[in-house]
Amino acid sequence: MTASITGNTLLTTKQRMAATARKQKLKAFALIAPLALFLLVIFIIPIAMLLFRAVDNPEVIQRLPHTLVALKTWDGQSTPDAPVYAALMQDLQQAKDDSGTGVVARRLNYEIAGYRSLVFKTIRRMPFEAKGPITDAEIKNRFLDIDKRWGEPDYWSVIARNAKPYSPYFLLAALDLQQDVDGSISRVAPTTSAFLAIFQRTFVIAGVVTLLTLAMGFPLAYWIASLSKRRANLVMIFILIPFWTSILVRIAAWIVLLQRQGLLNKAMMGMGLTDAPVDLLFNRIGVYIAMTHILLPFMILPIYSVMQSIPRTYQRAAISLGSHPFAAFWKVYVPQTYPGVGAGVLLVFIIAVGYYITPALLGGANDQMISYYVAYFTNQTINWGMASALGFLLLVGTLLLYFLYRRLSGRELGLG
Repeated sequence: MTASITGNTLLTTKQRMAATARKQKLKAFALIAPLALFLLVIFIIPIAMLLFRAVDNPEVIQRLPHTLVALKTWDGQSTPDAPVYAALMQDLQQAKDDSGTGVVARRLNYEIAGYRSLVFKTIRRMPFEAKGPITDAEIKNRFLDIDKRWGEPDYWSVIARNAKPYSPYFLLAALDLQQDVDGSISRVAPTTSAFLAIFQRTFVIAGVVTLLTLAMGFPLAYWIASLSKRRANLVMIFILIPFWTSILVRIAAWIVLLQRQGLLNKAMMGMGLTDAPVDLLFNRIGVYIAMTHILLPFMILPIYSVMQSIPRTYQRAAISLGSHPFAAFWKVYVPQTYPGVGAGVLLVFIIAVGYYITPALLGGANDQMISYYVAYFTNQTINWGMASALGFLLLVGTLLLYFLYRRLSGRELGLG
């Protein structure tokens, strides 16, 4: 009897503990649910939509359904049979009636320049006139009479390749690649390849700006950390002032300073450093100067926050034990700042990679970063697929560099 009571007591205790654990889990979930929802709406869903837009391919499927069905038996090399032309006539006429010609024409024109004009040239001649019922052979001859390009297999291959709802076209184009007729992937002609060079330029500019901000921010943070708390707070106020000023205002100020008749050129000529004004605007120099100035606080703040917590006694102890002051600084003090340096470098680099307004206003044609072309395809050509592909690849490249940084920093701290 006693054993039974003891067993029931233990069972009841376990049930109560399990219920308490469930309540704690529910409370913890309720606390993190708003953050999880925020990340889902602001971060995860937009990235998923970005990837979807980069591979979504609905235009040809929606506007040329009968043509795609007729092309299933096409060998992909010769001129299609007459029923294919009849199906195309039916689809183009329907697209014309639905005002959807521009959508499919623009999509086909992405792959072969001039396809848009070919489609509209054909649309203007439709419907085909005939005394009686028009045969498929006559329809084929009408297409060939309008433009001989309707007899070239390459133009039909573009339609056949877009029979699937998802296409790697934009992702491949963002990497200067293309899909050939046989399905193989090859590089585009050197005269038309550009995006790899733009990606390289983007990461180079971001890397140089990161190094410049580190070279300026580290000694400045070290100097601030050596001040008294009152003076350090005063200096930090001056560093944080740019956060309270619009980026456009700061860029406009740099335009005034860097132009040929600006204050900087006048100062250099007045000091005898140059005999003529130096071009500092609409080139890479102006981009570096303005981006370094704007992003410098993002480097100083994390480094300073770490330096502030490092006891100065460590460095003085190393000197008292016979170490050279510079050796004590380099071997004792600097390694303790690695977390702040890593955070600052990562923060500045990620922000710099996505910069748009500064290179657009201060840089030249060869200084635009990938974000400029994302905006161009989004706002001007309305090519959301290409814009999404470029943005997605930029995100992937940034994440790869982040994981590389985590890997290297883990090894540096003995965690990898």
